[in-house]
Amino acid sequence: MTASDRLAEPRHQADLLLYRLYRIHVTAGRMVVHMCESDYGITRREWRLLSFLAEREGALSSQLAEHAMLDRARTSRTLTSLATKKLVSRQPRPSDRREVHVFLTEEGRRLYAEIFPRVAALNRELVAAFSDSERAALDRMVDTLQAEAGRMVANWHEALPPTTDGGD
Repeated sequence: MTASDRLAEPRHQADLLLYRLYRIHVTAGRMVVHMCESDYGITRREWRLLSFLAEREGALSSQLAEHAMLDRARTSRTLTSLATKKLVSRQPRPSDRREVHVFLTEEGRRLYAEIFPRVAALNRELVAAFSDSERAALDRMVDTLQAEAGRMVANWHEALPPTTDGGD
């Protein structure tokens, strides 16, 4: 059976694309989790929000939840933890105090600037097995898969229950 046959007609769990991608995520992600926890004292979820916030200063907590693919309750708990660690500050929206804008503190920016290059280096090492053209092709394929997943969800939106696992 060729690889494309295995993708189109999976016969075992190990053939399923989502399972295979998940295994890559968990396997390589362990290094990021270990680094964040042991070297910086933050969790994987805290890192995820910190890194999204670095790209979206002043975002509403609801926007962060959406971008990080976490439910609002988990996002709120994680932001509380980051605020306790003095890595973020929260500022209620003047017109609606239920909506909160979130900002990195100077310490949060410093931490992000220290961690991101290390995570990017792990990413570079992971894809180093590919040639330039293979990386470009993989990049296009991942974009195509994401668009297709989005299309599928849009078509099934009414039938799908909300996610509760936060993707972790």
